Amino acid sequence: MRKIYLVTYDIRDDKRLRKVFKTMRNWGDHLQYSVFECQLNPVDLLKLKAALKEIINAAHDQVLFVDLGPAAGRGDRVIEALGQPYVSIASPCLIV
Repeated sequence: MRKIYLVTYDIRDDKRLRKVFKTMRNWGDHLQYSVFECQLNPVDLLKLKAALKEIINAAHDQVLFVDLGPAAGRGDRVIEALGQPYVSIASPCLIV
């Protein structure tokens, strides 16, 4: 079953940033500077994570995977991080 993931990243080195961007273009739709929406099955998700692990510096970079649920519907939001851990920010979010 395919799920929709919001994948966003914060990469501190320009060379790694370009590699991550080029990799992500193969997996999903580019929404913003460092944000992609991807429809992935479990195998694709593992392949994408493996590809990104080869590029990023886990001590300095961060890639977040936000599970938006099944592609055919909507599920619970789950946030998983590669590299630096995800920290929830207690500030309002404004969408314009």
